[in-house]
Amino acid sequence: MAAAASPTPSLVWSSAPVMRLWRVVVSLGFGFLVLHLAFGIGGHALDGFAERWVYDGLEILAATACLLRAAAAREERAAWGVLGVGMLSFAVGDICFDFLYGGSPPGVSVCDAFYLSFYPACYAALALLIRARISTFNRAVWLDGAIAALAVSAVSASIVLQVVLDHTHGGLWGMTVGLAYPVADLVLLAMVILVFALSGWRPGRAWAVSAVAFGLITVADSLFLYLNATGGYKEGTLLDALWPATMLLLAVAAWQPVEREHAVELEGRFLSATPLLCGTVALGVLVGTRFHRHNAIADALAVAAIFTVFIRTWLSFVENTRLLDGVRTQSLTDPLTGLGNRRSLMIALDRAFRQTDGRRTVFVIYDLNGFKRYNDTYGHPSGDALLERLGGALELASHPEGRAFRLGGDEFCILATGDRSRLEALVEAGAAALSEDGGGFHIGAEYGVVVVPDEAKDPTSALRLADERLYAQKVSLYHGQEDGHGLLLRALHEREPALREHMHSVAQFSIVVGAKLGLTGQSLEQLMLAAELHDIGKIALPDAILQKPGALTDDEWRFMRRHTVVGQRILAGAPSLREVAEIVRATHERWDGRGYVDGLSAAAIPLPARIIAVCDAYVAMTSDRPYRPAMSHAEAVAELRRCAGTQFDPEVVVAFSRLYDAVARSLRASEPTIRAVG
Repeated sequence: MAAAASPTPSLVWSSAPVMRLWRVVVSLGFGFLVLHLAFGIGGHALDGFAERWVYDGLEILAATACLLRAAAAREERAAWGVLGVGMLSFAVGDICFDFLYGGSPPGVSVCDAFYLSFYPACYAALALLIRARISTFNRAVWLDGAIAALAVSAVSASIVLQVVLDHTHGGLWGMTVGLAYPVADLVLLAMVILVFALSGWRPGRAWAVSAVAFGLITVADSLFLYLNATGGYKEGTLLDALWPATMLLLAVAAWQPVEREHAVELEGRFLSATPLLCGTVALGVLVGTRFHRHNAIADALAVAAIFTVFIRTWLSFVENTRLLDGVRTQSLTDPLTGLGNRRSLMIALDRAFRQTDGRRTVFVIYDLNGFKRYNDTYGHPSGDALLERLGGALELASHPEGRAFRLGGDEFCILATGDRSRLEALVEAGAAALSEDGGGFHIGAEYGVVVVPDEAKDPTSALRLADERLYAQKVSLYHGQEDGHGLLLRALHEREPALREHMHSVAQFSIVVGAKLGLTGQSLEQLMLAAELHDIGKIALPDAILQKPGALTDDEWRFMRRHTVVGQRILAGAPSLREVAEIVRATHERWDGRGYVDGLSAAAIPLPARIIAVCDAYVAMTSDRPYRPAMSHAEAVAELRRCAGTQFDPEVVVAFSRLYDAVARSLRASEPTIRAVG
């Protein structure tokens, strides 16, 4: 709760020569005073010395230490300065008591003025320390402190104050001054309890020592008033040591390292133990009036404590209601876009199925195209910002007829009610809102539409039907891609027939390895297309290079290495193949960064390109070449493993070698073309 700050060097009082001397002097002096009062050490001959000079000297030393603390450091100077002045006033009162009146002042004297001046100084010092040390003022914690202070004050008033009232005699002025002490102690005790509540009942050393000091003076005053009222007080007893002990403890508290406390927050709690326990104590004070006579002050304090408990309970109810509303809103809201989430959609769909006014409602699912590439290219923060922009645009497009939702990932929805022409326009407006173009990227959206409740019987079936129609639209898009890439393949096969079998084998191996490594849907489809088209750039190579039986020269190699860039340019001409084009460009990068054309390394190389590189190398090694015979399976796999970590991704090599036998058996049985539409 409280984090101790590094103490100011001047506050490390144990290392300051002056304060070390002070500690020695007050320890010896206070020890002598206690021994004399308790056991009569030194005999009656030292009564005057111990009970006047030592007693008053200890109080002056305590006040001086507190004032020195105020002078030594600027931090909290006002609080300790005010307290030091109050302690000095108290010491002056004792000096007057001992030397001006000879230990026998009249009923009301100037001593009382100096004694009572100590309490306002304590109140001001505590208020200044609270302001300086408690960084957050929470209403609930303030009320907890007020409840505890009122309850403790009620108990104290019912015990001590009643005895004082019962035994106080004399004129109005004398009774007023006599009652001022217990009332001042009650206020002081209430402020101490408040401080403890504000610090979460875990005070630092300064607060703890101060609390002990104020507790001592409250006990001392209460015992003195009680014994004095009943005629049992006798000067020169151990009770007299409590007042200088109070002053010395306050001096010690002043020189403790400064600590910062933070108020306890109300969130997450219905009613803490403080109001519950203290409210019970206050109720006990009121119930006790049936058996013992109490004074009106104690009853009023108890009633005030119980009333504050009611206020605290009401505040807890309001605060927790607010928290519950916030949790409910969060459970129905997508945190990124602020749109309704899947749970909110299902509730709205259920409401749409239960409506009986005959209005037409459409449910639309949108799926973004090109978002994965955008996210991979520009990073997740930019991807999140894009989703936030598109979500806001979709929400504007759906008003006032409907409401927008985000299912998760790059899937959005609209649920709208209205006339047919307006709803048809709304569906297209939603697709347009989820589109964005920029330098090097294009984001679009496919969608599936369901009329509710005409085409579905419940929210689950509506969601499934919309998803199927979205899937069908994506299949149509895929066929458009297939037509384009089929033309490219035919052109390459006409140019170099030997590449047909090679590219087909690379694609088959790549799909199986990709699935093993977790690729699904659209990602797996892009892998297949890139594997089939990874050598499309060779369509621009001269026959002299492409069909050369021997080793290539350096210039010929430089020309050969451009085929991935050429392939990217060819494929990027079709917007639907832009992501495939990026994969093709990276198919000859190496894991150690020594590949071409961009010198990418490790995970910076797209995973599909790393998979194609391994499969392409295996197919090449196990095929006959004009300059060498084909390797065996074992030799090719051994070569892949040898180059894992330098040329190839080690994880891909492991997946390939483990799956090869099963893949080979599958390919011998049949050679299906795997199509995965995301």
